[in-house]
Parts: sequence; C-alpha cells; structure tokens
Amino acid sequence: MTGPRVVVIGGGISGLATAALLARGGAEVTVLERNAAVGGRASRLVADGFRFDTGPSWFLMSEAFEQFFSLLGRSLDEELDLVDLDTHYRVYFEGPSPDGAGERLDVTADPERNWAAFEAISPGEGAAMRRYAADARRLYGLALDRFLYTTFRSPLRVLDATVLRSSARLPALLLRSLHDHIARRVRDPRLRQVLGFHAVFLGSSPRRAPALFALMSHLDLGDRVRYPRGGLYAVIEAVERAAVAEGARIRTSAPVEAILTHDGLATGVRLESGEQLDADIVIGATDIHHVETQLLAPRDRTHDEAAWRRRTPGVSALLAFIQADGPLPELSHHTLFFSRDWDGNFAAIASRDIPPHPASIYISRTSATDPDAAPPGKEALVMLVPFPADEALGASEESRARVRAHAERYLAQAGAWAGVPDLPSRARIVELLTPADFANRVHAWRGSALGLEHTLAQSAMFRPRNVSRRLPNLVYAGASTVPGVGLPMCLISAELAIKRILGDTSATATPGDLRPGFLADARGRGTLARIARGERR
Repeated sequence: MTGPRVVVIGGGISGLATAALLARGGAEVTVLERNAAVGGRASRLVADGFRFDTGPSWFLMSEAFEQFFSLLGRSLDEELDLVDLDTHYRVYFEGPSPDGAGERLDVTADPERNWAAFEAISPGEGAAMRRYAADARRLYGLALDRFLYTTFRSPLRVLDATVLRSSARLPALLLRSLHDHIARRVRDPRLRQVLGFHAVFLGSSPRRAPALFALMSHLDLGDRVRYPRGGLYAVIEAVERAAVAEGARIRTSAPVEAILTHDGLATGVRLESGEQLDADIVIGATDIHHVETQLLAPRDRTHDEAAWRRRTPGVSALLAFIQADGPLPELSHHTLFFSRDWDGNFAAIASRDIPPHPASIYISRTSATDPDAAPPGKEALVMLVPFPADEALGASEESRARVRAHAERYLAQAGAWAGVPDLPSRARIVELLTPADFANRVHAWRGSALGLEHTLAQSAMFRPRNVSRRLPNLVYAGASTVPGVGLPMCLISAELAIKRILGDTSATATPGDLRPGFLADARGRGTLARIARGERR
C-alpha cells in the first residue's frame, strides 16, 4: 500500500522540515514554494561577492536542531559547520549625546566575565544578573521538557511533577509582563535592556510579552551562541538536503492559488498556473492568515476576518544590506545599539509609527566570523531596525525613498555610537527589505517579519492550533501556530505537525531516528485514521 499523498504549501524551514519527516514516514510529498528559491523569511542575498542572510541571523537553541536531525538519523554537527562565538554580542548604550560615542559592553562566552562586567556597570547587580540567568535556565529546561513539543490537544498531558512543583509561580509568569519581571530583579535601565531585548525575537516588546519568556536570557547568558559557516541559510540548505534525501519533491516558482475541498476534507491544491495536485493531507506551512483568508473558501475557514481583528502581528523590520570598506573591529558579529528612550521606540512601533531617532538597532557583521561573506578588505553588514507591521511601509516609490532616508540616518547613528563616524562614507546600502516586502514575498500578515506576536493570548495553548477545525486533514506548521516564531520554533512546529497527523498527544520530544515508513504504524489513529473512517467536520 502506497503512502498518503501530501502537498506542503511553503518552502520555508517549517515546510521543508515537515516534508522531510513525512517523506521518511512513507508519504509521497510535494513542496510548493512560490519564490524562485526555498527559505521563506530565511533566504539569502548574493551581490558583488557579498553574501547576506535576509532573515534570521542568530543561531540559538541548538537542542531544537539536534532533535530535528536526530529524527532523520542525522547529526547536527555533521550537517552544519558551527562556530562558537566568544563574544556573544556587543552592546552600545546611548551616551551623553545621541550623536556621540556610546557606552560599550561585551557579553561573552565566559559567565564570570559577564557577571563582573554587569557589576562594573551597576555595583551590586552582578549577583542579581547571575540569579536571573540561573532562573532563566530552569524556566528554559521546563519549557523544553513540557511546553514546546506538545500540540496542546490534551493539555493535561503537559503536567508532570516538575510542572506541578512550579505551579505556584506559573500564574505570575503568565500574567506579569517581562518588563515587570525584570524590574523586580534589576535596577539599572541598561541591564534591564540586556535582559529585555529578547522580546523582539518573539515579535513583541518587554511590556507585552509574558514574564515566562525570561527563559530567553538563558540562550545568551548561559548557553552557547553559535554561527553556521555559510550563514543561517546553510540551515535551510541542510534541511532541504534532508527532505530531498528522504524522497520529497520540491518545486519552486509554484505559487498556490487555492486549497481544494470536498465534503469537509482538503482534496488538493490549485496553482496559479491552473495545474491541480491531489492530496490526502495538505500542510499549510505559509502564513496562516494567507491560507485562511486567501486560499480557503469562506465555508472552510477556521479563522475568519473577525478573528484576525482580535489578533496582533509580531513586529516587522527594516533590513538594510550593506557593503562596507573594512576592517570594522568596532562591530562584533552581533552588535546591539540601545537607545535611552527604549519605551518610546516600542510605543512608536505599537502605534505603527516609524521609530524615532535615535533608535534601537541591531547590526550583524558575519564577515567577522566568516571571511567568505565578503571580498577581501570588505565587510558584509545587515542592519535591522524593528519597524511596525504595516504593509504600506515601502510599498510605493515615495514610501521606499522615505524609508531609505531613515536607514541612512540609522546607519550614521550606529557609526557614531560605535566610534566609526565615517561609517556612512565607507558603506553602501545595496538592498532594503521593508514590511511591504515581507507582505509581498512571503504573504506575511500586515508585513510582519516574524509571525503572530507572543502575548499571553497568543502563546502556548492560546496560539492558533496546528490543525483546521473545518478540514481535519489541513495541518499547519510555521511561525503563527504552536510553538511560535523563530527558526528553532518552526523546526519544532514540523514535529508537532507529525504528532497531529499521528494523533500523538505527548508533551515531550519524539525519540530520535524515526523508522522509515513509520506512518504505516498509525493507520488506526490520528488524521489518517479519521480520513479512513470518513470523519469530516
């Protein structure tokens, strides 16, 4: 008996990873990617000998990557050439003058050096930062063990002795903001920024993200910060190789126009070219808003427009890809610039205004670690400024010109704070990505760079579940379903899609090295069983 026919809509990391796992399970898998290359938000730009990642630039949470490759009988260290960064990141805090040099702090791979550096900034708070990091490590372990690898189909399966012991703390961690959680432990506003900037990784702000996400500080204060040679797109290439090796077929320049349905089931897809592909299971691994409002007929939608009006997108970004004359040792591989008006920056983004000057900025200098990222004597820089999720930003020539002018000012600010006042004359912005580009290239709702914002109402069991309520064989993967945004979370979402299809309600990661053809073991349960029994809505 042949395996089920599966169509995966979207060739980002979640789509590729889901395709690899299902193909290993014995399914006949076709991935349909609308763009000319796979990757989705995590793509690559090559220009004049420079190489840039156009999406994620931090490699964190190695456990998620190790888990995924282990399911395929592969090893992370064999798939990627990972470099440990000794300086995890550098921070420049706004100095006495917004046009002058900033105050520098290096966060390194040596925790003792970090505690001493924090103590030097704010006497008495080195120990407080150490305690905060230890608490973040415990929260991270709890999330990894009980909350990240569950579909929440059976919420009680999440509970175990560890969760129950933590139950007295959970209400405060869920109902209190990350900002308030940090403020109870650390006084200095600069150190609060060091602990709070991770909220942007969640598409949110410290005042909106739940305190539970204090766990993110473990990733840079207590764990390894690494870089895959070849850039973050090397991760996409590794997952794509795995999918092809397992037998998945990947088609690029193949935009989907509609999901076809009949009698309460998804039956396939129609491409914009008019071609139709039949399917027993459809995986929506592109933006859920796009799937629900553009690819499905109104009768088949779980999330109608009224539901989207109650939701909030994650922040977007202005990304500037920069060719620079080097060297630029003042910039680390990861460099953050924190403005004094931290709250004002986030307030502007929330009200859909362009952040004021000076702004909080991030610059990735991959050529600091990977010489192949730029020609000799040159530097490859990517500057990211958190922007509001507003697809009008950058949509017209006039808007794009205004955004570019802002980018030039942000670059000058970064140069001044880092002690490189001539940076604008040494650097050339060769490309921009704006919220309009995210909307056009990857169908991102309102131009978000990440997916749904992580607030209490949009996290864990409150996040859109990974299966349609109307079509039981339409399963979701990616940044706007469980567990959340970012490359590691999207990899985990692929495993959760498999759990949903298998009817697996466990709360822990699947044991590694899945048996080829494993889907045949699940014919009596899960999505396949429901289809076989004729169950519909």
